[in-house]
Order: sequence, then structure tokens, then C-alpha cells
Amino acid sequence: MTTLASPVLQVGQVLAILLFSPLLHGFLLTAEERVQRGTGPSILQPYRDLWKWFHKESVIPETATWLFWTAPFVAFTAMLIVPMLIPVLTNYPLPLSDMGDILGGGLVLTLAGFWILLAGLDTGHPYGGLGSSRETMLTILAEPTLILVFVGITLLARAMLPFVVNHLLVAQPAVYWSPAHLFLVAAFFILLTVETERLPIHSSISWEVYMIGEARILEYSGPLLALLRWASWMKQAILYTIFLNVLTIPWGLSAQGTPLGVAASTVALLGKWMLVALLMVGVDTAQSRLRFYRYQEPLALSFLLSLLAIVAYQL
Repeated sequence: MTTLASPVLQVGQVLAILLFSPLLHGFLLTAEERVQRGTGPSILQPYRDLWKWFHKESVIPETATWLFWTAPFVAFTAMLIVPMLIPVLTNYPLPLSDMGDILGGGLVLTLAGFWILLAGLDTGHPYGGLGSSRETMLTILAEPTLILVFVGITLLARAMLPFVVNHLLVAQPAVYWSPAHLFLVAAFFILLTVETERLPIHSSISWEVYMIGEARILEYSGPLLALLRWASWMKQAILYTIFLNVLTIPWGLSAQGTPLGVAASTVALLGKWMLVALLMVGVDTAQSRLRFYRYQEPLALSFLLSLLAIVAYQL
């Protein structure tokens, strides 16, 4: 049986996130409009937007320093590294998977967010500072919860490698349906809404006073804006992949690396992405808009669930 070489599979995992993340974002926008009985853009609109931005000129504010123009490259590069560390298409580690564990991947994602946060403050624009300060408040509460989720995963699998967690949940249904695992899934899902800007305090409208992520990149244009947008879509796809292939639906990955198996795992990945996207759209649509100061409520619930997961495991 013909199997693909490990370096080819490694590149394939990165390309899967790189090429299909705009498709996931387009599906999210289209599904959200359909739920709200609107027409909405085409599912391929993000690709058209990238083409448009890459063919425009970048305008850099006079007050910007090197932090401003390096942030898109740092964020984009970080999103290319993480797919090497997690199970995207295969359920076994590839040559570069031992560069870091799931905590290392989280640190790389945090580095990208931190650099964009600095870029939002760099130009001195009031909206950039507003978005960066709000993002800092969310991060202060989200990061401890994320660490507790990782601790809970480590206790379950006795390892921080996502591939070990994947194999454990597939091989032992009792662990999969245990209270500790279910609490971790719930806690991570709430974090997912925070990291992908799906909390009812977020806004993607650039003239909305409640905007957070949009405010940080308001000064960007042209290719630099394209890199930032693409990086944010890749981050969304990466977090969905971790949530699905490590914690929630660890099946549907190629076990031998054959061309047919990799193709099937790619189709399965797209299907699983769309399931989570529909769930996100349902949650986002069902919730009413909250004032920003209530951001601590869902994050406190996520923190409590992660603590309950650790306690449930000890019991």
C-alpha cells in the first residue's frame, strides 16, 4: 500500500489550514446570514477579499514603528507553525510534531495575539488602544482557564502531546464519557467563543464602539491587512481542529498516511469544521448582546468547569 512521505504529510497539514481557513470563515458568515434570514456573501467571499487586499497598496501611519509592520508577518508565521504540532490530517506525529506539545502550540498562538496587541497600541490611534486594552482584559481571564484545561488534559492522558490524547479517547470510551472529559470539552468550548470573537460582547463592525479585534487592526490596509485577516482565519481553523481532533471528535484521521486516507481525512475535517461552525452560529444568534463589563461571566463559568474537571478526575 502506497503511503505518503512524512514531510509531504507535514506540508499537507499546514496547507490544509492555510487554504481552507478562508472557506471556513466564509461558511460561518453565510450560515449566520441564513439563520438571520438574510442573503449574505458567497462562501468564497474571503478568497475574493484576500485577492483584493493583496492587490492594494499598504498605507502605514506616520506614527507607526517597526512593531506595526512586523505584526502581520509574526502572526501569519505563528499560524503556520501550530499545524505542525497538532493532529490535522493524521493521528500519528509527523517529523516536526516533537517541536512542542499542546502547551507550546498555545504559547505560539499567544505570541501572535500579543504582537497584534502591541501593534494596536503602536500608532497611538484611540480605537487601537481601546481594542488592545479590552483584549488584555479578556486575555487576563482566559489564559488561566486555558492553563487549567491543559492541566486537565495532562491528568487524563498523562501527557501533553495532543496525539496521545487523541489515541486515549479513541481507545477508551469510558474516558471519553467521563465527567472530567465532558467538563473539559465544555470549558474549552467557552474559550473557543472568546478566542474566535463569538462572545455576545464582540462586534466585527468597524464603526461599532464595542469592537475589540477590529479596533486593533483598524489602521491596516492592503497586503498587511490581508495577512492579518488570513492569520485570524487560520487561528480560528486551528482552534476548531484542536477542539475536534483532540477533544471532541478524535475520529476520521488517517492512520497510515495513504493518499486515499489523507483525502478522506481532509473531507472529514471540513465536515467537522462545519458542524462546529453551525453550533457557533446557533449560540451566537441565540444570545442577546451583552455590555462589555459582563465579559467575566462566561469566562468565570469556563474557569469553574475546568476546576470541576480536575476535581472529577481526582475523585
